[in-house]
Amino acid sequence: MADKPTKGLADVVAASTALSDIDGKAGRLFYRGYDIHDLAGRATFEETAHLLQRGKLPDRAELAAYGEELVRGRELGPLVSANISEIAEKQKPMEALRTLVSLAGADDPDKDSNAREANLAKAARLTAQQPLLVARYHAARTGGQAPEPDPALSVAANFLLQVTGRSPARREVEIFDSCLVLHADHTMNASTFAARVCAATLSDMHSAIVAAIGTLKGPLHGGANEQVMKTLESISPTGVAQAVRDKLQAGEKIMGFGHRVYKTEDPRATHLRKMSQELAEATGDDTYYRMSKEMEEVVFETKGLYPNVDFYAASVYHYLGIPTDLFTPVFSISRMSGWTAHVIEQHADNRLIRPDSEYIGETDQKWKPIDER
Repeated sequence: MADKPTKGLADVVAASTALSDIDGKAGRLFYRGYDIHDLAGRATFEETAHLLQRGKLPDRAELAAYGEELVRGRELGPLVSANISEIAEKQKPMEALRTLVSLAGADDPDKDSNAREANLAKAARLTAQQPLLVARYHAARTGGQAPEPDPALSVAANFLLQVTGRSPARREVEIFDSCLVLHADHTMNASTFAARVCAATLSDMHSAIVAAIGTLKGPLHGGANEQVMKTLESISPTGVAQAVRDKLQAGEKIMGFGHRVYKTEDPRATHLRKMSQELAEATGDDTYYRMSKEMEEVVFETKGLYPNVDFYAASVYHYLGIPTDLFTPVFSISRMSGWTAHVIEQHADNRLIRPDSEYIGETDQKWKPIDER
């Protein structure tokens, strides 16, 4: 008799990858062998994207060339540009991004090729365009106009400029850049798996990324950081402990805690907690940081759960001036580097991903004509 299937494919190895690895017991995350603690705050997002997509941390010449490729890749095609305003009127952020990336595929000059060079070019364009799509969408829905990206600025600096409408402080850029690095890849999570399943059919990169965005849209994958912020906003700063205990006693889930893989603290949360504290002190309003710390202590005391990457990301993004309903789109800006790298890797050594299933329906059914049913 065949083994019983594992619910949610837990612990099932679905693919081989050289992109990222997790040691859940020790709470460690690696990108191509580099510990996230060594990369966060040191490597820029551009360096990290190059590492994931092209296999190595770039030297100065390679980083400059990749940066120029990102600048060229920011230009949106005519189909996307013509439809952003209408999409912004009718669709919520993640729905809009799903649609806009699909339209970007029609505009892409390499859309008909899955060759390595074409995939590398598309990966750079998608990485460059995603923050611009989020910013342009936000401007369109609020009746404004996002500033044009500055070719001299990084991905992080340009996004903060375009979304907030002000020139960000140097330290704000550094912190947001670190956030992008921390979210860049995370082994075979749901959206990455969806992208690889799509790519394994030899579908194109944009289709695979649409599959990933559609998967990230689901509240059990993306959206936790947004829900954390909504929770913080919904409770009194002086009643955090009681509010958390009431929710837990009622059987409600506190978003931002626990992880399928990590058995100790998520290493990304370690950095985000410090960033939240630093930004709270810099703004002169530590309300949400203090509330987060208290919430963390109560949840650990009550349930023994550690915060994951989403928990402190919420207050960090809030302090940076990013609208709450753009938190998950910001996740997609970062994860675009990892998603595209996984598509490149899947196409380079492809086999159709086709798991088996266990049939649990009726057997030996006998057909009857419709008048006898």
